[in-house]
Amino acid sequence: MGIVVPLTLLLIVGAVASVVLLRRQAGVYAVPSGLSGLDAEVEANRWVVRLGGSLAGLRPGADEAAAQALAEATGRHHAARGQLATARTPAEYALARQTAVEGLQYVRAARAALGQASGPPGADVDADDEAVARTACRLRGVHGRFGVTA
Repeated sequence: MGIVVPLTLLLIVGAVASVVLLRRQAGVYAVPSGLSGLDAEVEANRWVVRLGGSLAGLRPGADEAAAQALAEATGRHHAARGQLATARTPAEYALARQTAVEGLQYVRAARAALGQASGPPGADVDADDEAVARTACRLRGVHGRFGVTA
C-alpha cells in the first residue's frame, strides 16, 4: 500500500508532462501565414524550380555586371535548394521561397544588363522595378566600371 501513492503521483506527473510536450510541439508547427506545411513546401519548391529554370538559358557573355548578377542568382539558387532540403516548418519553407525570389531579382538585373526582356510575367512578384534598377546599378558600379558598390 505504501508504494501505490507514489506510483500514482508519478503516473499523473508523467501524463501532465506528456500533454504539455504534445501541445508545445503542436505550437511549433502552427502556420502563421495561413498555409499548411505541405502548401508552404509546394510554394517554396515552385519558386526554387522557377529560379533554376530562369538560370538555365542565360549566358553573360562579356558583360561583367550580368556575370556578377548571374553569380549572385546562382548562389541564391544553391542556398534556396539547401534550405528547401532541410526545411521542416512553414517558416523555414518561407525562408527558402524568399531566397529564391531574391535570386529571381538578380536574374532580372542580369537580363536588364544584357538588354533582354525581364522574363516571363509573374517571375518576380515581390520585386519592383526600382529595386531591380538599384541592384543593376550597384553591379555596374560608377561610370560603367565593374564592381559592387554599396
